[in-house]
Amino acid sequence: MHSDPDANHNCWAWRTGQTYRFSDDGEPSGTAGKPILQAIDGQALDNVAVLVIRWFGGILLGSGGLMRAYGGTAAACLRLGETSPVIAYVSATLSCPFSDLALVKSRLSATPNLRLEREEFTGTGADMLLSVPAEEAERLTRLLSDLTSGRVNLHIPD
Repeated sequence: MHSDPDANHNCWAWRTGQTYRFSDDGEPSGTAGKPILQAIDGQALDNVAVLVIRWFGGILLGSGGLMRAYGGTAAACLRLGETSPVIAYVSATLSCPFSDLALVKSRLSATPNLRLEREEFTGTGADMLLSVPAEEAERLTRLLSDLTSGRVNLHIPD
């Protein structure tokens, strides 16, 4: 997050799973950080941080006004922002004989969010380094072994 040192208040909140934090940065307790966190939770977002910067302009908003200003600003920004999924990956390697290469590459390309990081050809086939979505690793391991009658095994280091 990028705060502004010239601003009167840099109020923020973040959530990652069940862990969260927030700061009122000098505003009355509970009037800034907590409403920002409520805006995050109200949109069922995770792995997100929000910073709302305020320059005092001489008008006192009161507790209710501050809560509406901070929470409303955070909610509006979150509605306008794009979300993208956070995907946990595991590194995996495999060695594939030429006889199975077309089939294996076809199945790999059909796996959502899988990334082929490196492919090196050998005298008998190809060695690959993959980034596999963690939730797909077990299924893909079984699939490749079944498709190739055990000739291709996905190796995922511990």
